[in-house]
Amino acid sequence: MNNNLNQDLVVGLDAGGTRTRAVLASAHDGLPQGEGIGGPGNALTVPVPELTDHLAEAVAQAVPEPLRARVGAVAGGFAGASRTAADEPGRLRAQSALSAALGRLGIPAVSVEIYSDIEAAFASAPGFPADGLALVAGTGAVAARITGRRCTATAGGDGWLLGDDGSGFWIGRSAVRAALRMADGRGGPTLLAASVGRELGLPAEVLPYGDQEWTREQREVYRMHVLPAVMARPPVQLARFAPLVVEAAGDKDAVAEAIFQEAADRLTDTLCALDPYPGERIVVTGGLIEPLLPLLTDRLPEFTIDQVADGCPGAVALARPGRRR
Repeated sequence: MNNNLNQDLVVGLDAGGTRTRAVLASAHDGLPQGEGIGGPGNALTVPVPELTDHLAEAVAQAVPEPLRARVGAVAGGFAGASRTAADEPGRLRAQSALSAALGRLGIPAVSVEIYSDIEAAFASAPGFPADGLALVAGTGAVAARITGRRCTATAGGDGWLLGDDGSGFWIGRSAVRAALRMADGRGGPTLLAASVGRELGLPAEVLPYGDQEWTREQREVYRMHVLPAVMARPPVQLARFAPLVVEAAGDKDAVAEAIFQEAADRLTDTLCALDPYPGERIVVTGGLIEPLLPLLTDRLPEFTIDQVADGCPGAVALARPGRRR
């Protein structure tokens, strides 16, 4: 903060692969006073002009115009950003976009700090912890060791093309693969064939229906509809099919249950690559953590696991005076 006593507010941002969330809070006690939502905030995959728009949208909703002059500090946790080096590309892109967004809104914050989304998520856990492990399972998936509130080692997080095992993308892609395998005879029956088809907007007559026989001709027609519908979308949008696996697994669909179990195995492997020690604190977050948490807890019985909704509380804490590092 500066010496202007009127700058008694801070903003914390959680900028992820699906959305950007901003929270306005008191610099004194961190209590929220406003919230806003914007578009995707991955600093590496979203072009800077578009990222600027998404950040400005979220912050404008969170901070009413009469309060903007009172914002003295902003901290953002960004997917695709890192504090490993001052010239790290994601960090530079996030800094540029956030500075432009704040300038557009007339917010005079003198402290604007960029963190990774995983650092902000870890800081969101009760007690504002400084050390431990974090696991993010959303559109992507990554584990990190946090030391002094900084990420000092990571596993996974290599993006949809090369990694992100167990992520929403991985699960969603597995759902479509299972549907195609059922259609061509390589895989067993699964509710996912029908639900994937409905999600893609396929005509009802090409979908498998209950116990009705699905002829070879119908299977071919199904595949001919699915493939172009999937290819017409950006690959990362396969993450949107992940909830279908959660739903089908809840209905005891064996194929969906197997996908979910393997996702939990892969996330556990990612976390264990960082050599956790028994009793070490693990903070988990992401859109898929809620349904995956029981499976992860079964696989990690000797650890204390805290679930957080997102990185906004941590970003607010990191923005408050005396807590920035």
